[in-house]
Amino acid sequence: MLKKRVIIKKRVIDSIISYCKMKHPNEAMLILRGKVSRDMLVINDLIIPPLSYYGPYYVGFPIHMLPFDRSIVGSAHSHPNGVVEPSLTDMQNFLGFISIIVGYPYDDENVHAFDSDGNKVKFEVER
Repeated sequence: MLKKRVIIKKRVIDSIISYCKMKHPNEAMLILRGKVSRDMLVINDLIIPPLSYYGPYYVGFPIHMLPFDRSIVGSAHSHPNGVVEPSLTDMQNFLGFISIIVGYPYDDENVHAFDSDGNKVKFEVER
């Protein structure tokens, strides 16, 4: 279980939602960048994964194409079917500390965060 206070910048949330809407009806994926301290995780930026591929029930990218970047703290992706729970595939491909899942219809109320055990993580949105 992630025992850190999680803060996500508002512009990051807005960008994730916009990207999910743009890729719909396919899934969308983004890499989260931020800073980790002993008691806090701050997500303040995004990366579009290189050579990403998208479909209505899948999304992926060759992970070896990511540069070595210590600021990568997790990933965000959409579920066009509206289900906001991590799938087995989501858990098997977990990256970093946190996974954000955005369910259709892609709004602030359908943004959820999970740790590497699939537990829901509370987060704060900061301007």
